[in-house]
Amino acid sequence: MAKKVAPKKKSAPKKVPRKRHPRGEPGAAGVLDRLHDVVTQRRAADPTVSHSARLLSRGTAKIAQKFGEEAVECLIEAVGGNRAALIAESADVLYHLIVMWVDAGVRPDEVWGELERREGISGIAEKAGRIASQPLRLGAGTRKIP
Repeated sequence: MAKKVAPKKKSAPKKVPRKRHPRGEPGAAGVLDRLHDVVTQRRAADPTVSHSARLLSRGTAKIAQKFGEEAVECLIEAVGGNRAALIAESADVLYHLIVMWVDAGVRPDEVWGELERREGISGIAEKAGRIASQPLRLGAGTRKIP
């Protein structure tokens, strides 16, 4: 008589613990959260002694311009294959992005929430959903894309 073998139970994938900062915040998000706090505090600082205060005092257009410049520098290093410079420029892009968030009143937890909402959704499907729900701008009027 053949011996019955119980099917193997699938084990749940092991959860890899997030790298924690010594203060307890998650690694990358914690650093960005703290940087956001510092930039927010520097908003009230003297623009002659704080780079963040100087950028914020110049207004949204200048902040956006600076972010764009840093993003282009990051792209140049990526295309050039310069890993160390890409890392440095990436840090500059993140800093200037956070300055832009502070200027616009965007909190990091709002961005983290949006990333969590998108987690597990195909990038192609997520983008298609965004495009379909955005108005098509034609001249002064708008209409929905059919």
